[in-house]
Amino acid sequence: MSRRRGIMSEEFKEELAKELGFYDTVQKEGWGGIRARDAGNMVKRAIEIAESQLANNKGRS
Repeated sequence: MSRRRGIMSEEFKEELAKELGFYDTVQKEGWGGIRARDAGNMVKRAIEIAESQLANNKGRS
């Protein structure tokens, strides 16, 4: 089975993990050590950031 390449950069994922409070788990156990809820919250936050950036860019056009 082939492995998909991630859309989010490693730096962005780490920034989100720090913001959401589970970066220590990532450091100790890697990404596989985080809870499904944390992963979901990370994706949710990334979407919120993307939507906010799109809205800001729309206002500038």
